[in-house]
Amino acid sequence: MRELMTFARKVASTNVGVLITGESGTGKEILARAIHRFSPRADKPFVPFNCAAIPREMLESQLFGHRRGAFTSADRDSLGLIRAAKDGTLFLDEVGELDLDLQPKLLRFLESGEINPLGESAPFSVDVRVIAATNSNLEILVQEGRFREDLFYRLNVIRLAIPPLRERRDEIPALVHHFAARAASEFKKGRVRVAEETMEHLLLYPWPGNIRQLNNELRRMVALADADSVLKPSALPAQILRATPRSARATPGPEMAVPLRDKLTPTLWKIEREMIRVALTTHKGKVDEAARSLGISRKGLYLKRQRLGV
Repeated sequence: MRELMTFARKVASTNVGVLITGESGTGKEILARAIHRFSPRADKPFVPFNCAAIPREMLESQLFGHRRGAFTSADRDSLGLIRAAKDGTLFLDEVGELDLDLQPKLLRFLESGEINPLGESAPFSVDVRVIAATNSNLEILVQEGRFREDLFYRLNVIRLAIPPLRERRDEIPALVHHFAARAASEFKKGRVRVAEETMEHLLLYPWPGNIRQLNNELRRMVALADADSVLKPSALPAQILRATPRSARATPGPEMAVPLRDKLTPTLWKIEREMIRVALTTHKGKVDEAARSLGISRKGLYLKRQRLGV
């Protein structure tokens, strides 16, 4: 994701089409907002629109606007989302769900910068940057005749593909601490920490719902937690515990001198190093606070840093 954010800065200054692809919940809107924030349009509106969330018969008026009386229920004028995003950015999420009859009108706007609201005889010129996103394979939709090829090429000048969370597990610790802290602030729970064993389960779970699912789980856990508490594995839902390998569910006894995570794969050792770096950075090098946020003792953190070379 860091590499994508770096690339987002580069494309932000241009006005070319950007298509963001990735599974549901991977953070496509977050990336689109970053592009907007890095762009010269940052102080103008960012207007998100989910093409799959609006009934087909309402899509055109939602996007392009309408005049009062243009259709039966049009009892007032409507600007439409394109004009609402004037001089800013329009984010079209799930663009693959856009009705085939509406696609030529969107293409015309992208090419000419003009729209024709329903009931208007004259076009309006609107300066808007359009960023599109999809979790569908638009190339296949084009082959099947469900998405216009010319519109696809217009949107797909620059493509940013976000990998699923299971392919970037090194980001999970930082996300967990961020979401937990944000939820603790929202729910006025003081300082909520994540136990080491809990983090192990979160690292090993495949997260089919990606970042959105991770955020929702942390919100739920924090909402149910006591103030200034530690989130233990018992707070995790059954499906996460079931998905964890049996060895990770075992509770280490006092005779076990080596922490459980030491037995995990080298990939997870790398993740553990990143967790420690994030904790130390977050707490500005204060070892006691970093150790508490990781759910381990100061001595435990010292030993881990020695072993992992942090």
